Amino acid sequence: MINKIILTFLVTTFLFACKKNEDAPIFTKHKISGVSQKGPLLNGSSLTAYELDENFAQTGKSFNTQIIDNLGSFELNNISLLTYYAKLRADGFYFNEVKNANSLSSISLYAMSDLSDKSIVNVNLLSTLEVSRVEYLISNGSTFTNAKHQAQQEILNMFCIHKSTITESELLNISVDGDDNAVLLAISLILQGFRTEAVLSQLLGDISTDIRTDGILNSAILGSALINGVKLFDTTQIRGNIENKYSSLGITTVIPHFEKYIKQFLDSCNYTFTNYVTFPDNGLYGINVLNAKDSIFTIGGNYSLCANVPEGTSIKIYAPEDTTAIAYETSSVDGWVDISPPWRTFLSTKSGLIDLHVYTITQSGNPGILTLYFYENNSTTSTRTKTIYIQ
Repeated sequence: MINKIILTFLVTTFLFACKKNEDAPIFTKHKISGVSQKGPLLNGSSLTAYELDENFAQTGKSFNTQIIDNLGSFELNNISLLTYYAKLRADGFYFNEVKNANSLSSISLYAMSDLSDKSIVNVNLLSTLEVSRVEYLISNGSTFTNAKHQAQQEILNMFCIHKSTITESELLNISVDGDDNAVLLAISLILQGFRTEAVLSQLLGDISTDIRTDGILNSAILGSALINGVKLFDTTQIRGNIENKYSSLGITTVIPHFEKYIKQFLDSCNYTFTNYVTFPDNGLYGINVLNAKDSIFTIGGNYSLCANVPEGTSIKIYAPEDTTAIAYETSSVDGWVDISPPWRTFLSTKSGLIDLHVYTITQSGNPGILTLYFYENNSTTSTRTKTIYIQ
């Protein structure tokens, strides 16, 4: 009986020791540092590293730190893991290079990395888009290395960028010169577009879901969203915004030549641009004189000068005064400015629905004809004309 008790004790102790050994860390890293960038996340943003098991599932163990400056820099010290793999998540506000301003709300960025040979791991939009696809490929038998390479190439193809060899996404940095870093910056800007943080976050989620199983962006709507956000970019202004930002932080750097990849995206991708200014049939004050349907108006009638202006677009309406004129109620101005009175040139000043209470008048009260000239998105030549008949 005593021998049985001793044997049971020894077996239990042995199994417990084996189980404890299985759960013991096999990998310890003294320090992991990096930057979290959309533009750079702002000081005080958070970063968490999650331990992954041999099946790349989170074990529940995590390591937390904060972004320590406005460059998006972070450090994780003395972390011990069951495997060489970790998933990082950064949450915070960021510098928006397109709007040249800090974001109004926070976003979440992700990265998966093999830490066995890395002491630097960056978190960015390219690493974020990879995660869902990498997890799917691994679950279907791929190695981590092959899954990372395949996902990266598929995402580059989505932006019509063809580079058979490129640095791993978590080693790229938008504030460092180099062609691979230029790719990251271009993709980051295309995704940002003129979007709010909420719309950007949804776009990232929708793209990740779309490409998860086949690595191809199948949604025409998402493709249009990408090209809508970049077609009207002023890349010279954006470069200036980025350079001035880093200069204000006391950083001397060479911003990579992202412009060529923006141009390549616009020239090579077959996504359909849909972000046109539209003109509703009616506005707050009556029939919209800019609509495509109505052309006959009444002398002294009350009408709207109304347009729906997507973020990042603009519209200018030129109405030369000869025998016919348009007058407007100054207290009704919402989103327009008359930039050349008395010759009527109305320029949009904001996005969304803009409107203006206008009257049609003629000299001596006689019927007249007026041609309106439309200039969309800073075009120097009219993109459309409309002739209105005032009776």
